[in-house]
Amino acid sequence: MSDFSTRAIHSGQDFDPATGAVVPPIYMTSTFVQDGIGGLRGGYEYARAANPTRDSLQELLASLEGGSHAFSFASGLAAEDALLRAALKPGDHILMGNDVYGGTHRLVNRVHAPWGVELSTVEMSDADAVRAAIRPNTRILWLETPSNPLMKITDIAQLAQMGHEAGAIVVVDNTFATPYLQQPLALGADVVVHSTTKYLGGHSDVLGGAVILSDEELAEKVGFVQFGVGAVSSPMEAWLTVRGIKTLAVRMDRHSSNAHTIAATLEHHAAIERVFYPGLESHPGHEVAARQMSDFGGMLSLALKGGPDAAKKVAEGTEVFQLAESLGGVESLIGYPSEMTHASVKGTELAVPENVIRLSVGIEGIDDLLADITAALDHV
Repeated sequence: MSDFSTRAIHSGQDFDPATGAVVPPIYMTSTFVQDGIGGLRGGYEYARAANPTRDSLQELLASLEGGSHAFSFASGLAAEDALLRAALKPGDHILMGNDVYGGTHRLVNRVHAPWGVELSTVEMSDADAVRAAIRPNTRILWLETPSNPLMKITDIAQLAQMGHEAGAIVVVDNTFATPYLQQPLALGADVVVHSTTKYLGGHSDVLGGAVILSDEELAEKVGFVQFGVGAVSSPMEAWLTVRGIKTLAVRMDRHSSNAHTIAATLEHHAAIERVFYPGLESHPGHEVAARQMSDFGGMLSLALKGGPDAAKKVAEGTEVFQLAESLGGVESLIGYPSEMTHASVKGTELAVPENVIRLSVGIEGIDDLLADITAALDHV
């Protein structure tokens, strides 16, 4: 199966041989009967080690990202933590973007740094700055493109080559773009991470995370951390994520179309200082995004001329766009990153400007979405 949409529906999703059920069952079990001591049926013994429902999700994720191994976790941060535990040791350095997701920065800065991991941040869209920031002990180059929430674009192929020349593992957080719009492994990255809570699940009803890669040695280490630490996705969460992925392609087409229309419409609105959306030709990363993405996604941010007060008023003044954290669901969400998703980096160089709001544009009717956001903007 070569077509993405076909693989999204069928990879890892063989019908149930016992009943012929088109949708594989949810294996809600913690343990498995053995045919004698050590006689495992299908390799299953205990659900922390493996579960058929989780295995089907992992096979699907590997197929969509073009990797040979995928590991599913209870959350995006659990997935990132497992990768960091597998890849880093005390004294190693990790280099991240200076507007990386606040939770990712917090994980490294407050959990891994006290154990001896070194962390620094840099403007990842500036290749010269990245090259200057790489150290002899840099073990991971962590890319997030488009970034959260300022939608900065990093040239994956260029930085993958740079990272490999320095002996670093190149990791790409592909949550915003999804494998439907961007294929980091094909562009030279070593590892892809996801919060599957977002677009892959797609319906704001599931928590999850994933690590996808092809390197056998690193995959063995990640797999051991998944087993040894145990932050695995539950069978129900895995099943819901698979169900969401089946419609990923059609959803991302609609997310992207709606977001592009809103970004283009608001670019010259009197209340807007700047629209952050890589689909706009005015975006500094537009050419790179157009080269490495098949479309530009459903996320955008707005900087308000009226400052923090105006931004908060708009965030609290919409009806179709609901004020909430998270993103990537079929419903449209609006957030104030400075005090919501990125509150943990407030007061640091990663702080989000206080006049910025973030939109996760859903798949509702575009006329309703435009009317809602413009009405809120017209009242500031």
